[in-house]
Amino acid sequence: MTAAGLTPAGLSAPGPGEPAVGVDDVYKSFGPNQVLSGVSLSVAAHEVICLIGASGSGKSTLLRCVNLLEPIDAGRIVLLGQNVTGPNVDANAVRRRVGIVFQSYNLFPHMTVLRNVTLAPTKALRMPRAQAEEAAGELLARFGLADKRSEYPDRLSGGQQQRVAIVRALAMQPQVMLLDEVTSALDPELVAEVLDVIRELADGGMTMLIATHEMGFARDIANRVCFLEEGRIIEEAPPAELFTEPRDDRTRRFLRRIVDAGRL
Repeated sequence: MTAAGLTPAGLSAPGPGEPAVGVDDVYKSFGPNQVLSGVSLSVAAHEVICLIGASGSGKSTLLRCVNLLEPIDAGRIVLLGQNVTGPNVDANAVRRRVGIVFQSYNLFPHMTVLRNVTLAPTKALRMPRAQAEEAAGELLARFGLADKRSEYPDRLSGGQQQRVAIVRALAMQPQVMLLDEVTSALDPELVAEVLDVIRELADGGMTMLIATHEMGFARDIANRVCFLEEGRIIEEAPPAELFTEPRDDRTRRFLRRIVDAGRL
């Protein structure tokens, strides 16, 4: 193992009692704009945490920092038992075990669905193409996309494209999934099919950290919900508690706006 604790294949499993994701007093700014201000969060293996809050509260930036897409200014992030914000960390090795899906699908338009899904396993994991295609076919079938494997992204609905994006992340066999507002770009009638995929992952024990505006979904799927405001976690609790008896006035005001808008 390297000094940073990463094997060439990626991250090891966390030890007994260690969180799958540990965020410890993390700060992040873009110029004068302080986006994260001392965020601390622990996610146990197989736990689903939903991040809620207004746009600009820091949810997406937190996910991008966890996946090392953004460097942090202070604090540390521990993934699967290893400090990944220390020196000499191979970010690509980290990302092989931590999948991320964005609100924009980011599929390669010139590649078929099957090639979109198999590209990373064959290139990054050196998986034989036949093996990658077999695994991709199983995932596509699992999520109702078996008949779309030869299609190009522009021939799919938004919900289908987002499901392909999730399948593409799963094809890397991640131990943690980060989902960043994956339904925000979808028409309302397409949201349910994507949420069903995420619900199946949760039921299967996938560790997930989810930024979402879908309050009803967060209430149904999360083990805990964290409310962020101005780059801080203001309150975290099981959904039955946070959505019915929030302790902080800021959480209550946010949820009141959500209820008034008919979104909870």
